[in-house]
Amino acid sequence: MPTTVHGLDGLKSLTGTDLGRTDWREITQSRVDTFADATDDHQWIHVDPARAARGPFGAPIAHGYLTLSLVIPLFGELLDITGVTMSVNYGLDRVRFPAPVRVGAKIRLHATVGTVEDVKGNGVQMPLTFTIEIEGEPKPGCVAEVVYRHYA
Repeated sequence: MPTTVHGLDGLKSLTGTDLGRTDWREITQSRVDTFADATDDHQWIHVDPARAARGPFGAPIAHGYLTLSLVIPLFGELLDITGVTMSVNYGLDRVRFPAPVRVGAKIRLHATVGTVEDVKGNGVQMPLTFTIEIEGEPKPGCVAEVVYRHYA
């Protein structure tokens, strides 16, 4: 169940909160291929399973940006915000891909909230640290410091 907060004061109350982890989600070759088509990134380590099996990772891997993009639907499993008129992705401060996410692997999102502060226009800025964990792997597939802005 996601954490539910209402309005800007509810968001401010999340400062320092560990929002927990999502359910596991499998990375399929179909998803990787669809992302490759959408981005015109058809590098063989992503879309050629036979060649990728002989490559450095032993299997095809998800694009780093695919892994990063999955924080959007996964984050919805952790936080439900009501009482705001608009929420925007304000940007990324740091992104790293410490380990490859192999096709067939299961991933989940772990999220923690930084210090939520007021911004112009009757809003708040909410930094988060997102970690994409890979089932059975010691290193994460992605660690990203993201910033959202929410407006009343």
